[in-house]
Amino acid sequence: MRQSARATNSFFKIARDSIIVSPLSAGYIAGKMMIVRALEAGCCLFSEEPSNHPLRKNYGSVDLLPIVPSQIDGLLESQYLPTIRNIIVGGAPMSSEQERKLTVISSLNIYSTYGMTETCSHVALRAIGQPLYEAMPGITFDVDSRSCLIVKAPGFSFGELTTNDIVALTDSTHFCWKGRADNVVISGGIKIFPEEIEQKVSEHIPWNFYFIGEPDSKWGERLIMKVEYAGIETEHIERRLRDILSANLPKFHFPKEIIFLPEFSRTSNGKIRRV
Repeated sequence: MRQSARATNSFFKIARDSIIVSPLSAGYIAGKMMIVRALEAGCCLFSEEPSNHPLRKNYGSVDLLPIVPSQIDGLLESQYLPTIRNIIVGGAPMSSEQERKLTVISSLNIYSTYGMTETCSHVALRAIGQPLYEAMPGITFDVDSRSCLIVKAPGFSFGELTTNDIVALTDSTHFCWKGRADNVVISGGIKIFPEEIEQKVSEHIPWNFYFIGEPDSKWGERLIMKVEYAGIETEHIERRLRDILSANLPKFHFPKEIIFLPEFSRTSNGKIRRV
């Protein structure tokens, strides 16, 4: 945790005279890491009660503010938004609409984080609106035979970690994320990345949804779409969805079936379980 904090502090130039603000619960790793960053830098940390409306007061010039996607809309309403120098967004994937909202704020440095439980915190950052993730200081990347990312961090406790994330590696410190290997659907010999499809259409669809594969005797796997919708007029909604998908996706990315569920299963921190 200390090594990760040092890497983040170095990237964002956080020092003893910096101010950082945490609107995240210290019960989760993201909130804990803000405390460790403050301790490592010897800087001032302001902690807010977690809510969907972060940055509720003026702290002066803020060098770093971490948020989760559900806090984006509330943050954009804050009158103190211009006081922030750097924002990191993590905890769950952003929708393309959420990212679009952030890209119009040209005065701020906003990054999407990449990390996992085993790394404690992020090991790479991607500037909003850009496709490539950049390694944190002290970290390099490689890929295995599946094109899954290998994180090499000799100064960290985990040393080296092979992930289940399929990436396109551009060099040892930059990659483009494609999707999870365990989510890839191979239908009729074509490899489909559900997360890529979701990004393409998410700004056009007002309901929560995801794509997933299921076994099929003809295609090997078939792609299906699951939509969180508790209403009864599903025929009309399905026609609307099919029109949206037809306008934005190639034919081989079109789901064989659309399934409506009143509520998705979620983890304790709100991530949708793909089941």
